[in-house]
Amino acid sequence: MPSPLSRRGFLAAGGAVAAASALSGCSSLAAADDDPDTLVVHSQLGTTAPGSPTYLAALDRFRKESGLKVRNLVNGDDLAQVYETSRLARKEPDVVMVNLYDKTLAWTDVGATVDVKDYMDDWGLRGRVRDVALDAWTDAKGRLRAFPYFATNWPVAFNRSLLDRAGVDRIPVTGDELIGASRKLRGKGLSPVTVGGNDWTGQKLLAQVIQTFLSQDEARHVYTTGDFSGRNARRGIEYFVELRDAGVFTDKAQGLTSDTMTTQFNTQAAAMQSAMSSALAKVPDTVARHTDVGGWPVAPGAAHDKPTIIRTYTLIGFWISPNGTKKIGAVEKFLKFFYREDTVARFIKEAGRDMALRSDAVSTGFPLVAAAQRLGKDVSEVLLPDVYVPPAASQPLITATSTSFTRGTSAAKVRSVLEAAYRGV
Repeated sequence: MPSPLSRRGFLAAGGAVAAASALSGCSSLAAADDDPDTLVVHSQLGTTAPGSPTYLAALDRFRKESGLKVRNLVNGDDLAQVYETSRLARKEPDVVMVNLYDKTLAWTDVGATVDVKDYMDDWGLRGRVRDVALDAWTDAKGRLRAFPYFATNWPVAFNRSLLDRAGVDRIPVTGDELIGASRKLRGKGLSPVTVGGNDWTGQKLLAQVIQTFLSQDEARHVYTTGDFSGRNARRGIEYFVELRDAGVFTDKAQGLTSDTMTTQFNTQAAAMQSAMSSALAKVPDTVARHTDVGGWPVAPGAAHDKPTIIRTYTLIGFWISPNGTKKIGAVEKFLKFFYREDTVARFIKEAGRDMALRSDAVSTGFPLVAAAQRLGKDVSEVLLPDVYVPPAASQPLITATSTSFTRGTSAAKVRSVLEAAYRGV
């Protein structure tokens, strides 16, 4: 697949970000001014992100064991933009921890980060990584973009207590059962499926429902090209609209976010949510003990014979920057430490994280995460569209998602706004 962002496009995008970052006093621009013996790591872990306490504790252990100094830069959803700004100034951090999505899809192709395949082999770490994760992080030219680390399962959580209260005697596995359960829940004043229809959580659920009638090859084509005109893609959109207008999704879903979704489910205001495993780890024990996890209900004639989930191995990886190659000895020690079984096991046991690495550890303290990990023959997998959507279409798809979750929007209109997100790509 050709690079979704040219070098000129990277520079143009970064230039705009540089101006904004200059106003905000972005600290990462000073990364290259550190002591050459200081390893600079840029991550979303360090504040409230799931796994942050475990990560910070691991950093402290690494500093003590290695004797190396490590500076940890922290950003949230703007990490990719901040990194690009620092790279344009040639002051980028040495290692970046971020997922494969949107802007990052182009980094290796435009030289913002380096191919790590040889490093992985030279350091003897390939055997630690699940084969499916290596495939997911490898681009069409055979370059390994980053060292895979976090993975995730994305099932549906069902609050059995609320379903029982509404008179729903089984977890819905078909669209008709889901509609019926939703009507009963609304009759008790409860929201059925809560979703952040105004952000990435809604976008993922919309993509999952659209894939109801798509094979994985068809889904790959749809989300790479933005062509939703095929019969099976149109059927998936029509199925989504049928569910939406039947009241399956929470009221005013088009304006809600992932935080709203999590709050509604965790406070038992809603009976169901499509949630990645890091969100499942946050479900309170009082709710988790009567929550089951499964797949999204399917319609008759679906391409999948079982309810569906999303499973991906591209959530967070360790990317090496051009500056990082100048400190490659320190980077090697850092990666080997974080790939160690004891370090990986702590993320699983303490933070409930799914990992792209091989491990015998189990998330016993996070029962819903462990249950999602055990989902096998009872569910079917659909594609996470992130690695196929061109970067220029990523944010427009969020806008299209909000429109799609608006009650009364026709299937034709939903298709139109989805395809419009790809214009100019």
